[in-house]
Order: sequence, then C-alpha cells, then structure tokens
Amino acid sequence: MEESTPSDAPANRVSGMTSWYETRWKNLFPKKRCFFIFILYMSLFITQGLIVTATQRTDHKYDYNTASVVLLAEFSKLVTSTIIFVCQNSWSEFMAHFVAGSRTLLLYYMVPAILYCLYNNLQFTSLTWFDPTSYFVLMQLRVVITGVLYQVMFKKKLNRIQWLSLIILTMGCIVKRLQSNDIGKISLDVNVYLLLIALQVFSSCMAGVYNEFILKNQGVHTPVMVQNVYLYFDSIICNLVLLTYNGQLATFLTVENLQPLLTPKVIFIIFNTTCIGIVVSFFLRYLNVILKNFASALEIVFTAILSWVIFGISISLSTVFSIILIFIATYLYSSSPVNTPAKTKTNGKLPV
Repeated sequence: MEESTPSDAPANRVSGMTSWYETRWKNLFPKKRCFFIFILYMSLFITQGLIVTATQRTDHKYDYNTASVVLLAEFSKLVTSTIIFVCQNSWSEFMAHFVAGSRTLLLYYMVPAILYCLYNNLQFTSLTWFDPTSYFVLMQLRVVITGVLYQVMFKKKLNRIQWLSLIILTMGCIVKRLQSNDIGKISLDVNVYLLLIALQVFSSCMAGVYNEFILKNQGVHTPVMVQNVYLYFDSIICNLVLLTYNGQLATFLTVENLQPLLTPKVIFIIFNTTCIGIVVSFFLRYLNVILKNFASALEIVFTAILSWVIFGISISLSTVFSIILIFIATYLYSSSPVNTPAKTKTNGKLPV
C-alpha cells in the first residue's frame, strides 16, 4: 500500500482546488453556450444603459418619444424572431406553430408582455433622474424580490447561502443610495422616482420569473423563437394601448415623431433592445432568472468604470463599497447556485 509523501501535498491541494472550481463552474454554466449567453446578456445591458444616457439632453430629457422607441423595438423583436425561426426551419412550419399552436400560450404571454411594457417605458424615466451606476445599483433590488417570487412560482426553497448572498447584495444597494448629500432638499422628488423604480423592479422580477415558468413548463415543447413571437405580439398590443392612453397614437407615424427616431443613437437603442430580447429568452430557457439578475449586478462594476470614462461621472467611495459587496454576494451565490431545468412533461396550471 502506497502512502502519500509530503511532496505530494501541494499537488493534491492544486488538484483539489481545480476540481472545486470546475464543480462550481459546471453548476453555474452546465454547457459552454450558457457562459456565452451570460456574457452577452451582461454586455448588452451595459451598452443599453450607456447609450440611453448618451441620448439625453443636458436637462436629462429626450428629443424623441420614448414610447415610440419601445414600440418599434417590439416590432423589431417580432420580425427578428420570425426571421431566425424561418431561416432555421420553414415558413410553413412557423405558420403551423403560430396559427395551429397553443392559443392558451398566447394568452399566458400577455402577463409578462404587460409587465415588460411597464419596465421598458419606465427605464427612460428612471435614467432621467439617476446616473447609470445609481440606476443599475437600485435595480439590483430585483434580486431579492426575484428570490421570493421564484420560491412561490417554482416551489423551490432557497438555502441559507443563497439568501445570504441576496441580503449582502441588498446591503450593497443601500450603501450606494446613502451617498446623496442633498437628499433633504429633493426628498419628495426622490420618493416619487423611487416609487417608479420600485414598480420597474417588480415588473422586471415578475415578468422574468413568469416568462421562465412558461418556457420551462407550458412552453417546453414549443420552439423558443415561436414563443418570442407570442410575447412580442402581445407586447405590441400593450404598447399600442399605452400610446392610445397617452394620446400619442395619432402622431406615432408623423414626420415630426419619426424624424428624431432616425438618428444613429436611437436606431442603435432599438437594435440593442432587440438583441437583449432574443438573448433573454435563451437565458431563461437554459439558465434561470436569479442568475440573470446576478449578471445584472456585475454590470455595476463595468458601468461605473465606463460612465467615468465616457461621461465623467466620478466613482464615489460608496460606489466602491457597493461594488465590493456585490462581488462578495456573487461569489457566495456561485458556491450554491439555483438549478431549475426545463420539464419534459407539463404538469399543473400556470397561475394567472
């Protein structure tokens, strides 16, 4: 019987550490494409916050109708999803799915469509008040809310490490928010906008969890791109209703309304939003909404750096502490990630 010698100890430790990291990595990203989806999602959202900020005037207003941008983005997502599916399959197969497919699934997608409509339109309002880094930090509150909603919808109880990571992440959000020196002067405005961003956070959380539930349950046998078409079709209806409510539907196709939308920056916003929509559907299908929100948390690091470089927005000490806490929370979560694979057979009803 051979015994290990002292010289074998360093090699064993290195081997053990390598095995530990490989196990943690595989738990987070079961397949190589999962990591690619993760990085792409993060990059697109960082770009979105920066480009929307770049289109603001000095008074933090926009020269274009933001509701029109959201509606055009939904049209773009619908067309893009259709083209991707048809290129990979056929037009007749697409029509078979869309026309003869599950009409109930189309109704289910109306719920996340309404929530995404709220979220997409509120992001413009939020970014007029908060700088990009503050905006992303405040949006990380969705991680905690997502944890609660995830337990309810998927009936999966999060463990202590997972909840600890969410609590630390929330602390990071609080640390960042306490940096305002003149909060007493503008407390009413801040409260109003905090309520709006709270609504945006809830809309994002509920839409994400609900969308993942459909993808992994009722829609498990329906191609992702076809489900995207269901979602964006419903989203277009929601945005048309919003334009009608705001009295802007009649002016939607006028020259005065369309001309500001034809600038390179606004066109890029529409393009980037389209890419985000496609990537999110794959993120929810192959990963999960909690990991998606942790990806959003990591955006803060890169957004803070890029906002300093591009817009000259300084990185305060509270932002540094916030970023450190977010890294700690992300590290803890990586040791015990949530794993909810798609079902092979649909059971139960989707709560509406």
